[in-house]
Amino acid sequence: MSTNSRRQHEAQRGIVLAATIMAAWLAVHIGAIFFWRWSIVTAPLALLVIVVQAWLSTGLFIIAHDCMHGSLAPGRPRLTRLVGTLCLGAYAGLSYAALMPKHHAHHAAPGTASDPDFHAAAPKRALPWFMSFFRNYYTHGQILRITVAAIAYMLLGASLLNIVVFWAIPALLALAQLFVFGTYLPHRHDEQPFADAHNARSSTLRPVMSLMTCFHFGAYHHEHHLSPGTPWWRLPALRQETPARR
Repeated sequence: MSTNSRRQHEAQRGIVLAATIMAAWLAVHIGAIFFWRWSIVTAPLALLVIVVQAWLSTGLFIIAHDCMHGSLAPGRPRLTRLVGTLCLGAYAGLSYAALMPKHHAHHAAPGTASDPDFHAAAPKRALPWFMSFFRNYYTHGQILRITVAAIAYMLLGASLLNIVVFWAIPALLALAQLFVFGTYLPHRHDEQPFADAHNARSSTLRPVMSLMTCFHFGAYHHEHHLSPGTPWWRLPALRQETPARR
């Protein structure tokens, strides 16, 4: 297979995977918010729905992340921007235009005071780092967008309880998942020095657990910094292709 054919095949696969994750998230989102009825039977099942939706919400962010690096649909910037905007908006009312320069600033100086994802004042402590991370990414504009959407949902017949349980809680859990596995663990300082100036480390999680925790961006985080244009689903293969660069 030629290089161009391989790239085209990878782009098609990436789009199919993104569409699948987006469709699954939307199906759970609409079904749970508008059609969920609480009872003794359904109440315990709500926890499962929350966990699944939190994981799918993490997936939405990772898709948008690939869009920021142009790896979702190479050579199709309009589609890339549209998908990234939709994913971040659906996930938690986030702005793609606002997040993209911040993420590229992270890659320009990872693990330094110039890195918006890093907390230089507490490079080992999770809680203050998380609070800094939260303040840096959650804005009044986002709260306004979520509020407007919630009001529209309630006008269409959704209950506030369902909105909180099946949208707000999964979004917050996804935020914690993205922070712990995609930011804190890969970039925190400890006794072991970083391998290079990327100030990032990978882990030894097996691919299935890596997928479940953060769509491979925790276990293969150093690989991601070495090759930001590699889509999330190819990171395990990238490690196998370049074992000396772990």
